[in-house]
Amino acid sequence: MTQSIFIDGAAGTTGLEIAERLAGRSEFSLIALDEARRKDADARREALNDADFVILCLPDDAAREAVAMIANERTRVIDASTAHRVAPGWTYGFPEVSGHDAVAAAARVSNPGCYSTGFIALLAPLVRAGLLPADWPYSCNAVSGYSGGGKALIERFEQDRDIAWRGYALTLGHKHVPEMQAHCGLSVAPLFTPAVIPAHRGMVVEIPLPLAAMPRAANPDALRAALAEFYAGSAIVTMGEAPASGEMLLRGSEEGGDQIELFVFGNGDGSQARLVARLDNLGKGASGACVQNLNIMAGLPETASLRL
Repeated sequence: MTQSIFIDGAAGTTGLEIAERLAGRSEFSLIALDEARRKDADARREALNDADFVILCLPDDAAREAVAMIANERTRVIDASTAHRVAPGWTYGFPEVSGHDAVAAAARVSNPGCYSTGFIALLAPLVRAGLLPADWPYSCNAVSGYSGGGKALIERFEQDRDIAWRGYALTLGHKHVPEMQAHCGLSVAPLFTPAVIPAHRGMVVEIPLPLAAMPRAANPDALRAALAEFYAGSAIVTMGEAPASGEMLLRGSEEGGDQIELFVFGNGDGSQARLVARLDNLGKGASGACVQNLNIMAGLPETASLRL
């Protein structure tokens, strides 16, 4: 049976990439509003209530407004904004960590943030297993392609080719921090230092670990083995091999995809480690994750139309 989908915010980067992935899928039909009706409240309300699935690619306040417009118990929602990532009644849409069954049964799913996806993929399984402490003040360093910043930032980077690095969230209030803390079960909010680089897409997220100073911390080999076991069999979350060159590159010409690759690097005596995730901020960090969650919620193969 064909199921209907309405992408509210379909003209944005995330919405466009979701539509590209769904193009040609016979299991779904897209409800589309033309430019004249896209911002019309009545037209949106009708589409929101007619659809079997709604995917919200909107700013936070607009996403909350859209959810409030849904007046039936049938329409299921995937929200790509920050609005509901730690909200009661919402299932966090990271099936590898939150559980596939939880996502499959959910009426309301919050899509993870791009940076959060890397951080949680690395840390949550290790804290759950007791291999790293939940009460440690973790730090997280990350760089992303500029496409994750929306149309204004994309335009800024493409017009000003002299920008080599853009650090932000300098007041330490990045919107991803609450979900990073909550979904890793941390008692202390992580210190998060994000930056944008002159690449259209791609992302590297790193958690440095001074293992010798951390109580109850396992060695790098044990951390690596635990992550490999946790994600065994996943076609989306994989363990990467240590580069023979001893360096990792993020190129401006990255084509992107919907996988996330995890690495554990350690020094000779095991007293320090670097947990590293490499992903596409528009793939597993946004649109790819939305489609993965949609597939699961619709009872379809999880990886259908993903770029793997």
